[in-house]
Amino acid sequence: MFRVFLYGLVALIAIWLIAPLFVVVVTSFNADASYNFPPTELSLRWYANFFGDAGWRRSFWDSVTVAFASALLATVVGAMAAITLHRSTFFGRQAISGLFIGPAMVPGILLAIGLYALFTRLGLLGTLQGFIFAHAVVALPLVVINVGAALQTLDPKLEVAAASLGAGKINVVRQITLPLILPGIIAGSVFAFVHSFDEIIISLFIQSPYLQTLPVKMYQSVTHDSDPTVAAVAVLMMLISIGLAACTMLFQPRRTRK
Repeated sequence: MFRVFLYGLVALIAIWLIAPLFVVVVTSFNADASYNFPPTELSLRWYANFFGDAGWRRSFWDSVTVAFASALLATVVGAMAAITLHRSTFFGRQAISGLFIGPAMVPGILLAIGLYALFTRLGLLGTLQGFIFAHAVVALPLVVINVGAALQTLDPKLEVAAASLGAGKINVVRQITLPLILPGIIAGSVFAFVHSFDEIIISLFIQSPYLQTLPVKMYQSVTHDSDPTVAAVAVLMMLISIGLAACTMLFQPRRTRK
C-alpha cells in the first residue's frame, strides 16, 4: 500500500513539473494571435514568424555567439583552476576554491548590480566583450565543479607512473590528466553554454539596443506584446538544451552512462 502511495506521489510531482512544458509546447502551435489554451486550430505560423523576423534571428545569433564565447572562456579558465586546486596544497586553497564557486552562491540580482556598476566605469555596457565576460563569470562555477568531480575519480597512480617514466608535468597533464577528465570538461562546457544561453537577469542589466540576447528579447515580447512567438522560441530553446544534454551523454564513458 505504501509503495502504491509513493508511486502515485512521484507521478503527481512529475505531472506537476511537466504540465507547464506541455502547455508551452501546445501553445506554440496555436493559430490564434493570443495565448489561448487549448488552441482552437493548430499552425506553424509562430515558428515561421521567428525564422522570418530579423529581430528574433539577430537575438538568437547574439545569444549563440555570447554563449559559445563565454563557455569557451569559462571552460579554459575553470579547467585550469580546477586542475591547479586539485594538485596543490598551498595555504588558502579552500578560500580560493570558494572564490571560484562564489558566483553560483551569490544571488543573481546582486551580481547583476555589481557587474552593472563595474561595466559602467569600464565602458563595457551593451558590448559583446561585456556580455562574454559577465556570462563567463556566472558559468565558471559549473566548469570548476564538473572538472573537480572528474578529478576526484582520477587515479593519482597513473600520473605518478607517467612521471616515473620520464614525462614532464606538462606532458602528464596533456597526455594523462586531460584525456581522463575530458568527460567532465565537456559536461562543464555544455552546462556553461546552456546557462549562458538561458541567462536573463544579468543580461537585462547590461543590455543595449544593439545587443540583446534571446531571453531579453523574449522578456520584452512578453511584457509589451501578446505574441505567441515567445512560446515557439521557448520550445526551440528547450530542444537545443535537450540536444546538448544528449550529446554530453554520448561523451560519457559507457560504464558511467549505465
